[in-house]
Amino acid sequence: MIETSYLTVDGLNAYLARPEGGSAAGMLLLPMITGIGEQVREFADDLARAGVTALSWDPWHGVSSDDTPIGELRARMDRLDDEVVLTEQRRLLDHLLGELGCGRAGVIGWCLGGRFALILGGRDERLANVVAYHPTVPGTPAPNHTVDAVEHTARIKAPVMMLYPGADALVPLRSFQRLQSALQSRESGASIVHVYPNAAHGFSARSRRDDPINAEAFDISWPQVLDFVRVTTAG
Repeated sequence: MIETSYLTVDGLNAYLARPEGGSAAGMLLLPMITGIGEQVREFADDLARAGVTALSWDPWHGVSSDDTPIGELRARMDRLDDEVVLTEQRRLLDHLLGELGCGRAGVIGWCLGGRFALILGGRDERLANVVAYHPTVPGTPAPNHTVDAVEHTARIKAPVMMLYPGADALVPLRSFQRLQSALQSRESGASIVHVYPNAAHGFSARSRRDDPINAEAFDISWPQVLDFVRVTTAG
């Protein structure tokens, strides 16, 4: 059995899914453009069923793909401020490790959240793991990408799992290779890198899994991600 709820943490909206009664293992979820839409809640619920407390950051402060067109969310994405976002995420991590009673917690992000997972991993040594699903780190940084994701990736002390789709139209191969080199330059923390040839950016989303290549990539990757999370947050 799992418990799910929406809550407010220091003025920030969040979605919480956890095993009944809570758990000592936690994960901070950083969504893709959809925000805390149905897909991210599904991921959070899966983590809770695996015995992990999952707390989801809300990048859009109350709206999501459930009720807002993607075009509007894309416009909001272009206005995100890296430093403001990272401050919000660290406040939620504080809540996981504090009021929610988690002894160890990691971070997992998808697309725009995958980029922030790598950056947060380089900023906060409390993290027990970092998982970056098809992180959106384009060849030419967006104007509001003021923090260097590659530089921060090289700073991560925790074990990292990064998953890259070979047919990613947003993140060229050279950008992925820079991230991979940054991971493998580290002196601590395991680097587990998945490459899924011909899978598309965002292959983990249910809406992309009508393509059998994306569906297979998700079916292979997600059980391994859940195992990685369980092991690294177990203490």
